Amino acid sequence: MFDAKQLANQGIRNLQPYQAGKPIEELERELGIQGIVKLASNENPLGLSSKVRAALQETLSGLARYPDANGFYLKSKLAKKFGLDSAQLTLGNGSNDVLELVARTFVNAEHEVIFSQHAFVVYPLVTQAIGAKGIAVPAKDYGHDLDTMLAAITDKTRMIFVANPNNPTGTFLSSEALQSFISKVPENVLIILDEAYSEYVAEDERAPSFAWVAEYPNLIVTRTFSKAYGLAGLRAGYAVSHPDIADLMNRGRQPFNMNSLSLRAAEVALDDEDYLQQSVAVNAAGMEQLIAFCESAGLNYIPSHGNFLTIEVGDNAAELYQQLLHEGVIVRPVAGYELPRHLRVSIGLPEENEAFIRAMRKLLG
Repeated sequence: MFDAKQLANQGIRNLQPYQAGKPIEELERELGIQGIVKLASNENPLGLSSKVRAALQETLSGLARYPDANGFYLKSKLAKKFGLDSAQLTLGNGSNDVLELVARTFVNAEHEVIFSQHAFVVYPLVTQAIGAKGIAVPAKDYGHDLDTMLAAITDKTRMIFVANPNNPTGTFLSSEALQSFISKVPENVLIILDEAYSEYVAEDERAPSFAWVAEYPNLIVTRTFSKAYGLAGLRAGYAVSHPDIADLMNRGRQPFNMNSLSLRAAEVALDDEDYLQQSVAVNAAGMEQLIAFCESAGLNYIPSHGNFLTIEVGDNAAELYQQLLHEGVIVRPVAGYELPRHLRVSIGLPEENEAFIRAMRKLLG
C-alpha cells in the first residue's frame, strides 16, 4: 500500500506546520460576523502607506516580466541607508524565508541548533525539518537566558537563534548583554540575530547590530518589512552578514523569491520616514492603552518592546480566546509557546484596541 509518509524526510514526518493567526475571512465564514477586529498577527494597523500604494500602481504594467532576481535596487538602497556593502545582503520572501535559508545553508542532521524557550516557532520548526537536534534553553523572565545558552554550546552546535525583541513575549536584550554574548560564541557557531521588531525600539536602545557584523563574521542579522513598514502581505525581508556567508546563502536562494511588487514596495517604504514614525507613534499610544486596561483589570502582562502585548488571563485562556472570536475579536493563543495562560494581542488602531478592551471587560465580568 502506498505510504507517502515513508517517502518523506525524517524531519518532515512528524512536523507540525506553522499556525498563522486566524484570518478575518475565515471567522466571517464560520460565525457570520461582520466588523471583525484582528489583533493576532502583529501587523501594522495603518495599512500600506500612500507612497507605497502609488509605487505599486506604477509597477503593475511590468508584471508580465520576471522580477530582478538579484534585487539590485533594493540592495543598493539598503546599503546606502545603513552603510553596508550590497555583497552583505540576502533578500527574502519575508525574514521568515531568510531564517529558513540560513539554516538550510549551514545546518545538517549532524548538528545542534540552540534557541530559547518562548521564542519564535520557526526556529524549532526549521531545525526539525532539516533533521538537526534542537536545544531549547529555558527562558529567564520570559526571555533569553544568554549565560545558559552559552553553556549549552557543544562541539555539535552549528547555530544559535536570538530574537531581539522576542516574539511572542516582547522581551528585550540590551546592547551590552548582546555584544558580550556574541563575543563569547565560537567563530564556528553562527549567531542569527532576528530583529523583526527593531524599528519599535527606541533609537538610543537599539543595538548597532549591522556594525557588529564587521567585527563578528559569524553574526547574521535579519530584519523584515512586515511590521513597522506595513508590508506583511507583500513578503519582504533581508539578512545582513559577512559577504562570504551572503554568497553561500544566495547560492541556495530561489532566484525570484521576492516578486516585483515586493521589491518596489520595500524600496519606497525605506524612504517613507513619515510613515515609519507614524507607525511607531501609533504603536506607542496603543501599548499605553492596553497596559492601562491590564492594570485596571488586574491582569499581569509581559513588558513588550514589540508591537504586541502578551497578557496573562488565567487557566481559561483557550476558552477566552474562543469567546473573543464570538465577540468579533481575533487575538493569538500562545499555548504552543508553552504559555497556556496567556494571549498575545497585537497593537491596533485606537478603536480596535478599544474593541478588544470592551470585549474583555464583558467576558471577564
